[in-house]
Amino acid sequence: MNKKLKTVILLTFDCVWVMVTYLISMQLLRYDTLLCLSDSWYFLLGGVALSIILNFAFRLYSDLLYYIGFIEALKICCAAFIALFYNLVIGAFSVPLTVEWAIISSVAAYFGMFAIRFYSRLKNHIQNYGRRRGEGDNRIRVMIIGAGSAGAILIREMKNSVKSNMNPVCLLDDDPNKIGRYVNGVKVVGRCGEAEYYAKKYSVQEIIIAIPTAKRKVISQIIGVCQKTPCKIKTVPGIFQLASGQVSVSDIKDVRIDDLLGREQVEVNISEIMGYIEGKTVLVTGGGGSIGSELCRQIAVHNPERLIILDIYENNAYDIQQELLRRVPNLKLTVLIASVRDDGKMESVFNKYKPHIVFHAAAHKHVPLMEDSPNEAVKNNVGGTFNVADAAGRHGAEKFILISTDKAVNPTNIMGATKRICEMIIQTMDKKYQTEYVAVRFGNVLGSNGSVIPLFKKQIKAGGPVTVTHKDIVRYFMTIPEAVSLVLQAGAYAKGGEIFVLDMGEPVRIYDLAENMIRLSGFEPHSEIEIAVTGLRPGEKLYEERLMAEEGLERTENKMISIGKPLEIDEKNLFSKIKRLEMEAIEETEKMKELVHELVPSYKIDVRT
Repeated sequence: MNKKLKTVILLTFDCVWVMVTYLISMQLLRYDTLLCLSDSWYFLLGGVALSIILNFAFRLYSDLLYYIGFIEALKICCAAFIALFYNLVIGAFSVPLTVEWAIISSVAAYFGMFAIRFYSRLKNHIQNYGRRRGEGDNRIRVMIIGAGSAGAILIREMKNSVKSNMNPVCLLDDDPNKIGRYVNGVKVVGRCGEAEYYAKKYSVQEIIIAIPTAKRKVISQIIGVCQKTPCKIKTVPGIFQLASGQVSVSDIKDVRIDDLLGREQVEVNISEIMGYIEGKTVLVTGGGGSIGSELCRQIAVHNPERLIILDIYENNAYDIQQELLRRVPNLKLTVLIASVRDDGKMESVFNKYKPHIVFHAAAHKHVPLMEDSPNEAVKNNVGGTFNVADAAGRHGAEKFILISTDKAVNPTNIMGATKRICEMIIQTMDKKYQTEYVAVRFGNVLGSNGSVIPLFKKQIKAGGPVTVTHKDIVRYFMTIPEAVSLVLQAGAYAKGGEIFVLDMGEPVRIYDLAENMIRLSGFEPHSEIEIAVTGLRPGEKLYEERLMAEEGLERTENKMISIGKPLEIDEKNLFSKIKRLEMEAIEETEKMKELVHELVPSYKIDVRT
């Protein structure tokens, strides 16, 4: 039925039902019905009219009957009390009618209105109860962690929704006042740390963490406990996604690997980012890569005058181009296929488009591959950065932001050493030109092309083994949105010459990460999926560092972002050595690592290569 027809039916029912309750109340109290009607008919019609007006005033004809609940019941009670008061007045001014009649007629009238409005809920509940009994043990037995509002809503929907195949069997919560009590018919049996015991006791198949207000560290700890069980683990969205106060079974999502990081995501000041990007021409080199493409996504929605994506790989550039054209149709977008190694092309790009802001994300980043091709690392990372940075300064760009890495600190591989040279280039360029040059240094990015997460996923999908280079190797991790947020915020803080560093919390042991990913994929590590330790690769460290000792550390307004102070660098010496490096790289020298070591004394050459 459509909305108008439902309203007409409810309105008709209310009118008829109120009059019927008036008459039935008279019969029950053995009144002379005809006498009462002749003496009080105008009072009675007024009561019917008042009931309809009250129902409209309380929107009882607008509410969706399927979702009717406590608030709607409260509205009906309020309307009933007002109607009772009116009927008491009728009883006071009409001789045949009494207080007893006023109470009986009012209660009966609104009980009927209440019943017809809750009929849909009652019918649905009975049908679902019958369905659940028919399904028997076929439904998924679920433990919910969190006996708050999100958990209560989930339980109600699991019990009432015809689409749900979940059977909530128990609740866990750390509030001692809730333990032993029931939430929508499900008992709070214990604390969150007892998940392993109660999962076994209640034969739980899935665990849903329903604490949207909890901090990332707390969620990480709970997941750690739940991973000791064979159950599949899921979560509900965060508090910002639950702003409406509602959560649905359809909102439940699998636990993601970034839920295990144990720290809050970086928050940035959007107004500061808007302030320096809005209305500006922005160039992103390497714009088709993992970091570059996410930079383009976030920049696109901050109203730049023009966004220029430059990448050597046409497929990546095409993908982000089509995505942005679809998502931000009014964006002035230019996509260029070019190499940052080509200084003539870089000169042409800057001369033609005059970008105000440059995000330099183009680089070779794979450590083992660069160990075998050190000349290519120098050509692309060092030569490419010099070309773009120099062109930016000569053509008056306002800001130049370099994407760097924690592998640039006391590097043990050629990739890290070349990125350290890139940092030295921008700190030197900052003194040479008016452009504000900064670098952003962060750790491994979850899910980026070639990173450990996609590799583990492929290995798990293939049935294993999952390969780890060393049992004790640790890394700092961040998500792609976090990395890009840091880069954008660094641009706002830039004064020139700084290296921005993210507080990435505690480092993650890669072996533990492998075990967690196997469990999150529904397998048991070591028995169903093996983990193979293959040995450290050439140039690989057991752990990464965030700062060199001489750089120091200074906090910014964003407490998770710090600044390493600029170091004194001899411009003439640096640029002459970079020129020599490029020439030697073109000639395919066999001594590139030794030449890089001369420029970066902290670079420790891996003798295995």
